[in-house]
Amino acid sequence: MRNAERTSPIPATPESPGADGLVSTGGCTRACESASALREPVLYFDGECGLCSRSVRWCLRHERRPMLRFAPLQGATYAAVDLPGKPAGVETLVLVDAAGLHMKSEAVLRMLRYVGGPWTAAERIGRLIPRFVRDAVYQFVAARRYRWFGRAAVCAAPGGAASARFLP
Repeated sequence: MRNAERTSPIPATPESPGADGLVSTGGCTRACESASALREPVLYFDGECGLCSRSVRWCLRHERRPMLRFAPLQGATYAAVDLPGKPAGVETLVLVDAAGLHMKSEAVLRMLRYVGGPWTAAERIGRLIPRFVRDAVYQFVAARRYRWFGRAAVCAAPGGAASARFLP
């Protein structure tokens, strides 16, 4: 695994809330999370991408044991991430866990592992495909995602108990 795609875990330092106790998440506003929440795996996604927002909702529906946290690449939580190899743009999913920072197809495979159940088999099968091929397919879809899936009309953060899993 390349150093740019596997580095140390995320620092546990959330963005400070405003005077009202809320933090803007680029279209979503919710209470600032505790530092301990950032020690769990976090999937950073393009908050304006229809495919990315659908992927987050898919994770919420299919996760066996809710472990993943979610934050937009445009948000304060991602802005506070200070890791080598951190992509500056919104062209890739980024998953940060105890093993480090993962991008592109590696982030997708790790997401499947965290979702669990039969999706861990899909993750294992995906690993049989060489990374350069997986990443080429990822880049092909990523370059066309707005055209094929549109832009997200609303924030991906749901209401109810699942909203506690979303970071600013």
